[in-house]
Amino acid sequence: MNTIPLRAQLGIVAAVYAAVLAVSAILAFMRYMQYVRHPDDVAAAGGMYAFGDAMLAMFIVCMLLVPTFLLAMVVRQAEGLSISYAKAMLFVSLTLPLSAGIIAIPAVGQSSSIFGEVCLERIFAAPAVFAGLVMSRLLAKFDRGKRLTLYAILIEALTLLVMIGLMFFPTKLHVG
Repeated sequence: MNTIPLRAQLGIVAAVYAAVLAVSAILAFMRYMQYVRHPDDVAAAGGMYAFGDAMLAMFIVCMLLVPTFLLAMVVRQAEGLSISYAKAMLFVSLTLPLSAGIIAIPAVGQSSSIFGEVCLERIFAAPAVFAGLVMSRLLAKFDRGKRLTLYAILIEALTLLVMIGLMFFPTKLHVG
């Protein structure tokens, strides 16, 4: 049986990531052009445009799950690659509590800075990232990779639970 070499498989995964990023860039540019061509519509129906932006962001995140699945399938063949991938997933999961903490700073959360927008998009992408982490855990073959992806899932899930809890049970942080 002819198998594709590991280097070629990683090249295919990189090409799929590049294709997804190219399609994402085209979709984002088309959305931007819609804003430029119809500024009155944006002013009249800003909420609808904001929802469209959120849907586009979720669509892009879901498109990124496809090459991530392929990458998880490829790296599970080698323990070293699997562990490196699991470490990357752990790093990705750490960006959620970091983003939630940064967005809680009034100077960032109440401004229209690009930094706050990136943090907010990471928070919105949390359910899809969680799904990707679970998928990565299920595909992990080696014990250390399984353990690292489990830590990543726990970080993501606990942060989501804390954010949901604070939404329903808000706390007052200061008096004055």
